[in-house]
Amino acid sequence: MYEVNLRAYSSAGNIQGVIDRLDHIEQLGINTIWLMPIYTQGELRSVGSPYAVKNYKEVSSEYGNLDDLRRLTDAAHARGMTVILDWVANHTAWDNPWINNDPDWYTKNASGQIIHPSGTNWQDVADLNFDVQEMRVAMIDAMRYWILEANVDGFRCDYADGVPADFWQEAFAELNTIPNRDLIFFAEGNRSDHLTSGFDLAFGWEFYGGIKEVYEGRDAGYAFAKAQTEYSNVPMGKEMVRFTTNHDESAWDATPITIFNGLNGALGASVATIFHDGVPLIYGSQEVGQASTVPFFYNSTINWSQNPDMLNQYRTMLQFYSNSAAARKGENTEYTHPNVIHFKKTLNGDEVSILVNTRNTAHTYTLPAEMQNTTWTDVMSDNQVDLGTQFQLEPYGYMILD
Repeated sequence: MYEVNLRAYSSAGNIQGVIDRLDHIEQLGINTIWLMPIYTQGELRSVGSPYAVKNYKEVSSEYGNLDDLRRLTDAAHARGMTVILDWVANHTAWDNPWINNDPDWYTKNASGQIIHPSGTNWQDVADLNFDVQEMRVAMIDAMRYWILEANVDGFRCDYADGVPADFWQEAFAELNTIPNRDLIFFAEGNRSDHLTSGFDLAFGWEFYGGIKEVYEGRDAGYAFAKAQTEYSNVPMGKEMVRFTTNHDESAWDATPITIFNGLNGALGASVATIFHDGVPLIYGSQEVGQASTVPFFYNSTINWSQNPDMLNQYRTMLQFYSNSAAARKGENTEYTHPNVIHFKKTLNGDEVSILVNTRNTAHTYTLPAEMQNTTWTDVMSDNQVDLGTQFQLEPYGYMILD
């Protein structure tokens, strides 16, 4: 999956800028594009957030129009890619027409005033009341609009924790009745019931937190333990999304270059993340090693010409991942080491072995007995590798062996 921040993705900051870079996305082996909100943004009390939606059924003129979105989905589909939209169900902008036309659709305080979402400092948005069935119907109708009118393939649902599970169940049940569709529903949140409420995917926050701690010095096996914990309650057919950054982390926390101590550390962390169980997410900008944060409240264009070697490495590893059933679906075996993340993916006799040095010092790694004196192919160079009993990993180095 590939997340697009339209305001940063091109100098124009619009849908056409994404269409113009579809070849780039395809070369990364991507099969799903997630667009951050494309809707008309509120102006009343605005802080510039695209998550303050003024009109659920309108493409913002900042990004283009409905025809542009249709051209994008058509072009993506022609390349074998799906397109999902960011959906903001929990709240609207203060100048959304619902505020004046149907004020009872919103949460109110004891004085009868509409409030912003409880427990947040999101003063730019008004909290919706999911006890009101008419509002639910209107929300589902708006979601259906984009599937039918723009041919999108599903939604990444913002702040899914703030919305009752029974709404998601109701919405997805209705949307899944649309014929000839195989829709994707992706939850942003930590609630344990998302994957039993109709969502197909949820963010793997525990693994992300775990791998950050590993690069801060914690034992390398900690990330794998976090992954196992996450998957212990995942229903069959559902997946966790693996990432080293996204729009929130890159804008408000730091980029992978900072978190993982440079370009090489960021690459190694991405390798460990991409090949673990789950669905890998790439945030447009990480593949070129964007060192500065990537805002989404205003335009700040990504420099696509930076770090071409890093981009080539992402292309090679992601294309291999896309083409290797073992890499995507193989059974995972971990080999414990305090400094090296090492795991093997096995499917129908095919094996892929991933080794990542999580430290800024070289390590001589003693291979597990079953890998000693064996021959592999180095995925990144396409060269044959004849292993002995030990393997040298450079500082923050990695190997993908097939």
